[in-house]
Amino acid sequence: MQQSAGGRPPHPRSVLLAEVAQATQRLADAGVPSPRFDAEELAAFVHGVKRGELHNVADADFDARYWEAVARREAREPLQHITGRAFFRYLELQVGPGVFVPRPETESVVGWAIDAVRAMDVVEPLIVDLCTGSGAIALALAQEVPRSRVHAVELDEAALTWARKNVEGSRVVLHHGNALTALPELDGQVDLLVSNPPYIPLTEWEYVAPEARDHDPELALFSGEDGLDTIRGIERTAHRLLRPGGVVVIEHADTQGGQVPWIFTEERGWADAADHPDLNNRPRFATARRATP
Repeated sequence: MQQSAGGRPPHPRSVLLAEVAQATQRLADAGVPSPRFDAEELAAFVHGVKRGELHNVADADFDARYWEAVARREAREPLQHITGRAFFRYLELQVGPGVFVPRPETESVVGWAIDAVRAMDVVEPLIVDLCTGSGAIALALAQEVPRSRVHAVELDEAALTWARKNVEGSRVVLHHGNALTALPELDGQVDLLVSNPPYIPLTEWEYVAPEARDHDPELALFSGEDGLDTIRGIERTAHRLLRPGGVVVIEHADTQGGQVPWIFTEERGWADAADHPDLNNRPRFATARRATP
């Protein structure tokens, strides 16, 4: 038997870690963007441990259902649909078929929004999240701005079901409604309006990753020929809901950098319209302030 430098036999590699290595290669061959992470996350989910604890799973405890999960991910089913959970900032959310899976790039949108609302020095800021989906943005704001009053709006019934599960027990008030006509009772009172709306051009359908194209609801993805139809509508909603000096924060595609701020023009009652990068330094969201009369 081969000996280690100290004269002891080397620690045998566990069955699970060997299987994870094989799964990583399978997922990489299938074009999965983060094969190692996904293989480990699936192993942790199936075996009921954290990713950093995989080496502690005894060989006798290896669960063959791991390969069922890997096959689903290999077919480009979203990782979060398989595990039933998505992590967003400090939250663990329930997700599955029928709801848009929150993306890491949206965390930078929320971070900017939190800084903006804190800078307002409002005791109990009134916040609206349009196109809330799973409720990720609304819940993050409610959690990280403790005295905020947060309203979330979602049109799709299936997504609303997931949002209800996630906001249960929180301070978020969930509304079933259209982002373009929502919450007239709050007109002129809102301090911050934030949205991650649909923004993919219909012409880009074939280029969308299979995880999104085949599993996220179309209502959460596509918005007209240039992808900006919903954002144009939300601009009017934001102007209606925000108080003078209130701020809008709206996510867009990195290819739309420079286009969205031009929707929030001075002529339409806005000031300080600007674009901002995500963590990869790609233009990711636009902001504007409702002008004071």
